[in-house]
Amino acid sequence: MKVLMTVPNVAEGRDPDAIEAIVSAVRATEGVKLIDVSSDATHNRTVMTYLGSPDAVLEASRRMSLVALDRIDMRGHRGAHPRVGAVDAVPFVPVKDMEMAEAVEVAHNFGRFLGEQGVPVWYYGAAAINPNRPRSTGKLTQSMLGEYENLAKMVLDQTWPPDEGPHSFDPRKGACTVAARPHLICFNVNLGSTDVTIAKRIARVVRASSGGYADVQAMGLELKDRGLVQVSMMTTRDVDTPLPRLLETVRFEAARHGVSVVGTEFSGPIPLRALEEVVRHYLQLHDFSVNAIIENALI
Repeated sequence: MKVLMTVPNVAEGRDPDAIEAIVSAVRATEGVKLIDVSSDATHNRTVMTYLGSPDAVLEASRRMSLVALDRIDMRGHRGAHPRVGAVDAVPFVPVKDMEMAEAVEVAHNFGRFLGEQGVPVWYYGAAAINPNRPRSTGKLTQSMLGEYENLAKMVLDQTWPPDEGPHSFDPRKGACTVAARPHLICFNVNLGSTDVTIAKRIARVVRASSGGYADVQAMGLELKDRGLVQVSMMTTRDVDTPLPRLLETVRFEAARHGVSVVGTEFSGPIPLRALEEVVRHYLQLHDFSVNAIIENALI
């Protein structure tokens, strides 16, 4: 049986009624299993993770997007996370018995649907259709677009026009980035400081584009309501760059500035293999395997 997963990000993390309405559209879709919902008021963002057959996941994503477009007004949106629209980023991830090309087909079907709703769509990852564009993550694509505030100009820019939808800007809806990609781990490290320049310096150390770890994106964010700053990281290659290596690098660099790590977060679910390396590193169980977990044997 083919299994497809998607991890939609919508630009609402503060209104519980709106979030529940959006999530309920997914729950109501037959053949889809919702496995995680993560809302963050500082980022003003909700990340859902659900999986099922390709057709069911596509249908759930259509229903979810219609509710999100109805309930979210981007004209008043503020948050720490980069964003371009109400339905902000929708990546599709092949999980079982699927090729990436099949996930690309679903991504393009969803992108066309969203374009028909009056939303400009840019494809990224394996779904990118313009060979001159970087096959980046959604966060990087949003930054390249200049975020929501720059969209009125970008929809008319002939060097990077939308792949789907109108070449015009609806300030209420904004735009969307849609992808097919491998599973992405979103790992955030919070620092006991209010100086966002420290987080940004550390992000430059770990991210690939500035000479850090391969296939790691990172940025420094200010979490004003929590009195913290954050190094927000994403990677698809947790085997090559395991989470303990990322954490200890951030910890080492933070100590150089007299700052400590006060907590970490995942945004969305992670594969079991990533935790396998955490156990090996911190418990020094060098031969540990997830096959030793009783519950895993029962699945």
